Amino acid sequence: MKYVIEGGALPVVRIFLEPGEVMISESGGRTWAKGDILTETSYEGGAKKALGRMFSGESLFMSKYTAQSAAEIAFASSFPGKILAVELGEGRSIVAQRKAFMCATYGVTLSTFFQKKIGAGFAGGEGFIMQKITGPGIAFLEIDGYCVEYDLQPGERMVLDTGVLAAMDETINMDIEMVKGFKNMFLGGEGLFDTIVTGPGKVYLQTMTIENLAKLIIPFIPSKN
Repeated sequence: MKYVIEGGALPVVRIFLEPGEVMISESGGRTWAKGDILTETSYEGGAKKALGRMFSGESLFMSKYTAQSAAEIAFASSFPGKILAVELGEGRSIVAQRKAFMCATYGVTLSTFFQKKIGAGFAGGEGFIMQKITGPGIAFLEIDGYCVEYDLQPGERMVLDTGVLAAMDETINMDIEMVKGFKNMFLGGEGLFDTIVTGPGKVYLQTMTIENLAKLIIPFIPSKN
């Protein structure tokens, strides 16, 4: 399978399939297709996994696209940002924010990941329920804004604004800390909590979130008097 990611800040991944190659996405995820592709919609992985996907922000159903001949299929981002291709070996998992999953090669599985620490889930900005994406295969993720990657060594920490963490290796530990100091909490403009990620593993950070963009736009939306 070959693919190309293009489009700049409004990206699309175009995937070129050989006969018999298969892609999966959430129901209705495909943007366009060229060639003979069989589309099937089902509870991929069974009802239990389907319910897990629903709780993690994805569709209850999955679409399966099988190339009957040489074909092309495309998946476009729904928000200005970047499409990230992650190669997952057998059994390797990453944990991603809700609705990050765009599509993947057949064999990649989606399940629900619950934050082990309730405080991190409710105050960390990434949510109590996240997506767990497991190989083998290639998964394509939708990242808000620009994406910066860091490889953290064992015990190495990073302090993040809430919502900045887009995805991480399953080996990363995520927690939250309350901002220290009264002035910092209420006058610093950074919020009440920081997200703390600790290695070992890779983290994928995003520079703009939908929530932050909405905050910037709302003041300019006319209101009815």
